[in-house]
Amino acid sequence: MKKWFEPITTAWTGIIAHKLRSFLTILGIVIGVAAVIALMSIGKGTEQRIISGIEGLGTNLLFIQPGFTSQDGGVRGAMGSAQTLTLEDAEAIQEQIGNINYVSPVSTSYSQIIAGSENINSRVIGITPEYQDMFNMEMEYGVPISEADYKKANKVAVIGPDANETLFGGGDPVGQTIRMGNSILYIIGVFQSKGSSMMTSMSDDSVIIPLTTMFQTSSRSQTTSGEHVVGNIYIELADQKYSETVTSDITDLLRYRHRITANVDDDDFSITSQEEMIATISEAMSSMTFLLGAIAAISLLVGGIGVMNIMLVSVMERTREIGIRKALGAEEIEIITQFLIEAAFLTIAGGIIGIGVGWGASYLVGNLMSTATVVTADIVILAFSISVGIGLVFGLYPAWRASRLSPIEALRYE
Repeated sequence: MKKWFEPITTAWTGIIAHKLRSFLTILGIVIGVAAVIALMSIGKGTEQRIISGIEGLGTNLLFIQPGFTSQDGGVRGAMGSAQTLTLEDAEAIQEQIGNINYVSPVSTSYSQIIAGSENINSRVIGITPEYQDMFNMEMEYGVPISEADYKKANKVAVIGPDANETLFGGGDPVGQTIRMGNSILYIIGVFQSKGSSMMTSMSDDSVIIPLTTMFQTSSRSQTTSGEHVVGNIYIELADQKYSETVTSDITDLLRYRHRITANVDDDDFSITSQEEMIATISEAMSSMTFLLGAIAAISLLVGGIGVMNIMLVSVMERTREIGIRKALGAEEIEIITQFLIEAAFLTIAGGIIGIGVGWGASYLVGNLMSTATVVTADIVILAFSISVGIGLVFGLYPAWRASRLSPIEALRYE
């Protein structure tokens, strides 16, 4: 038993003998581990917040976007830049495709909204009443847009809480009016905060009006064939299990309506499911989180170099001790083990302290900067494993060098 504990005792004695030096070495590891945990927790928290925002929009959703525009020279615009989806497409989907709860075509533009002496440059969203059910819109004041508002193209609006704060000071604005271009709209409600969603183009400063009203106020709302152009079509499935079937059916229907020959022409639209969107974002955010961790791991690398430097100094200072031990019969593996244990002590202590510091830093960032942070077990295990691994790797050369010392030369060392 003594044989097993002797290297540990010797290593611990060597660390205690040089407290300040050991503390500074441990500090480098602490900073590295804490940086890895803090930065990766920010990346993980951001990922969860985005995914939660998408999931909070509703359930079992499909998103249909228009295709891209083609410019002279074959240059393509971004996906969604074309005007290839219409209200009539949405109506056809509602009538001909099964296993669907809601179909909601949407049109979006930007406009200067004026109320008295106040104004705001806001996103204006033209919707059908189904949109409010699909995306779980709750009202803070007033009522949502009704079917009657939609059919009669009433000049009414529901505004977001930020727009309400800017235009009306945050009180109940129901019954007040706003001006959008040449149109006067009556406020019928204020929706509760929804944050910002890249999928619905809705944010807390948005102004929502009936889609039919938007058609009347827009000069570019119709195609050459007289159909009404929309920006996106949102669909809520009856059940997620129908996702592939419904996607295939909608694709066939839109290809027929848009006169697209399958396997010959490119589709002028794209269909994305909620699950596909979450998977894509999760993959991208995981890569970002890994990148943040890799950047922070540079400080761990610096800490590892510090471990190697200190261990080389320790070998030099204890040359005679090594010579005596080898003269008394100590094998090379015993010398290597002693110095590796000493390096492991430093990095394990730094790793444990660094976990606490990183956790605390993550908590402070999350509370003081209103940034989402999540510390998970895999982040902690990864950071700690890297710190221990670095200790062993960077401690290996000094340990090997110590084991290769000649007993005679070591005993002559001054």
